[in-house]
Amino acid sequence: MPIRSACWLLLGFLTAPAFASPATDKVLENVHLPQGFQLQVYADNVPAARSMALGTQGTLFVGTRGTTVYSVSGGAETGLKPVVRVVADKLNMPNGVAFRDGALYVAEINRILRFDAIESSLEKVPAPKVVRDDFPRDRHHGWKYIAFGPDGKLYVPIGAPCNVCNEPKYASITRMNADGSGLETFARGIRNTVGFTWHPTTKELWFTDNGRDYLGDDAPPCELNVAPRAGLDFGFPYCHGKDIKDPEFGKLGDCSKSTPPVQTLGAHVAPLGVKFYTGSVFPEKYRNQVLFAEHGSWNRSQKSGYRVMLVRIEDHKALSYEPFITGFNQGDKVFGRPVDLLVLDDGSMLISDDTAGAIYRLTYSGTT
Repeated sequence: MPIRSACWLLLGFLTAPAFASPATDKVLENVHLPQGFQLQVYADNVPAARSMALGTQGTLFVGTRGTTVYSVSGGAETGLKPVVRVVADKLNMPNGVAFRDGALYVAEINRILRFDAIESSLEKVPAPKVVRDDFPRDRHHGWKYIAFGPDGKLYVPIGAPCNVCNEPKYASITRMNADGSGLETFARGIRNTVGFTWHPTTKELWFTDNGRDYLGDDAPPCELNVAPRAGLDFGFPYCHGKDIKDPEFGKLGDCSKSTPPVQTLGAHVAPLGVKFYTGSVFPEKYRNQVLFAEHGSWNRSQKSGYRVMLVRIEDHKALSYEPFITGFNQGDKVFGRPVDLLVLDDGSMLISDDTAGAIYRLTYSGTT
């Protein structure tokens, strides 16, 4: 149950829900949390908030699928209203953000930008440098999630420019050096991933993938996948889920030769941001387990998704697929749509919501 009052004491910090807006009020009124967890508004004036990255000085950077990238300084854990600034505007779907060596990397549809020494220049952001500008310009699945891997390379997906089609230069995850050199394809057969992360100990790449549309309400499943090495094919467009042959493109490949998902998900739930919980505050049963946002269906007769999910794993195998946070919708009434997750150093977790234009902070105190 969420906490709603004039103010509350949480983990030693006095926080004030005066930061909340009518949109986030509806989320907090309806959300359902596991026992002992609390959800509060971190910042509510971040329109269309999607991908998140954290700077070394604590600045939160937020990409959008519109034209703007934001920074958020401060937050509810300080007891002060966060300061939201525009880092860049008039960009082309700058969904992806990543941070490395003091610089903010931003992914537009066809190029990667870099804002150097960004945390020391938030008041007057200098013009960015272009890292690479030769990615496809297709807007269909063209927005990108980006992140630096344990190998120091920047991973950049290229979504399929269609619902389902055979376009060899697309449907992949690529990677490159931080300066844009050495671009290579890491994995293929991936329709549209908008979230990935690395296992905290094995360093294997885990990623979500959005399944195709127009095969009915309950098919095919969306996917949670694992790529332990480069060079794997995950089946798109000829195979969906574990063994569902595409009615049009199934003849192009063999499902038995593609890498199956580690966990099939609900159809059309639109899984996006995914993270392992690497903090030490949540109960032991959540540590090093997989959490991810289901943004929610758009063309299903009854809506599905609109929640944060948990996949429990053991020995690199999925044991369960279960709700963690629900209530972002009630039937056709949609209050919020979770997008990305970010684990903070204090063990709490941030959740972005592009419908309410907000960032939430999830904490655990052991009491309701």
